[in-house]
Amino acid sequence: MIGSPKDPDLRHSERAPLLPRLIASGCFVGYLPWASGTFGSLFGALLYLIPGFENPLLLGGAIAAGLAVGVPSAAVIARIEGNRLTRSAEAAKATFQQNGHSSPDPSSVVIDEIVGMWITMLLLPKSLLILAIGFVLFRIMDILKPEPSRYLERFPNGWGIMLDDVVAGIYANLLLQLVVIGLRQFAPSLL
Repeated sequence: MIGSPKDPDLRHSERAPLLPRLIASGCFVGYLPWASGTFGSLFGALLYLIPGFENPLLLGGAIAAGLAVGVPSAAVIARIEGNRLTRSAEAAKATFQQNGHSSPDPSSVVIDEIVGMWITMLLLPKSLLILAIGFVLFRIMDILKPEPSRYLERFPNGWGIMLDDVVAGIYANLLLQLVVIGLRQFAPSLL
């Protein structure tokens, strides 16, 4: 249908409303021209540094709220932008995710990385070392997308965009829990 946002030639001429762009892009961090997912994760880590944010009730609430507003916002942006990717995202997908997925996931959407980073840090001691290790673990899990991440990213309407990073955050959190156990056992002064 001519003029429809689903028409790939016309989709990019439509401009998304401000609020979904603000939410989905993490206050426009997602519009950085390079490594937007990494910068989105970094933005999530910086928000985590707010004093008291590590409180499980506050962090859990932020995760729930991030999902609640992230899914519909991501859906709006994906509908309009399609699978528009930065060069670094194209390279990462070509290297680690050759099969791709059918649901659009534009690079500008980073609310999923923000929420995934928060899930990574849930119920863990707050320190710069733990946050740095969590950041690296989350980025690895987000890029490699171990199952069921790849399966979940096929879900439409923003769900796939968010759920694959929820799983990446859970995997990173579990690995980070093991790191913390190791540090408590062998290097407690680092905690």
